[in-house]
Amino acid sequence: MKLRHLFARLGAGGAALLLAACAASTPSRRVAQAPQLYQALPEAHQQAVHQGRVVEGMTPDAVYLALGRPDRVLRGSENGKPYERWRYTELRPVYRTGLAISYGYPFGYGGGPSGGFWDSWWPGMDLPPDYASVTTLEVRFSRNRVTGWEQLR
Repeated sequence: MKLRHLFARLGAGGAALLLAACAASTPSRRVAQAPQLYQALPEAHQQAVHQGRVVEGMTPDAVYLALGRPDRVLRGSENGKPYERWRYTELRPVYRTGLAISYGYPFGYGGGPSGGFWDSWWPGMDLPPDYASVTTLEVRFSRNRVTGWEQLR
């Protein structure tokens, strides 16, 4: 009996940890976790952080506070100058339709009027969606400052 209660408590504790790990990270939460980073920003960048926006000239710390951790970091060189790009992605559903045809009795035999030649014909059925990773925002840095960004609408 005690062992069952132990497993129930462990399961509840694990679920609570999982929910805490999945909690949405917002600019306010990130600022609360790193107030010293926020205080070091100019006022215009502080406002952008609270709005979850990126503006040119921001540091990587400011972009982190505004948007969170990037899903991918790319580093390279262009014209002899190093650069870094932060990519943010999200999963978007991709819907598909399958074709399902089954034959029945021709009109007048056993099915009654169905408005068509076959009693049972379906032009398609919805299949469960697949999910594709889509880049929604890309931030470019040079010399630890935002030099540009692109956002998917």
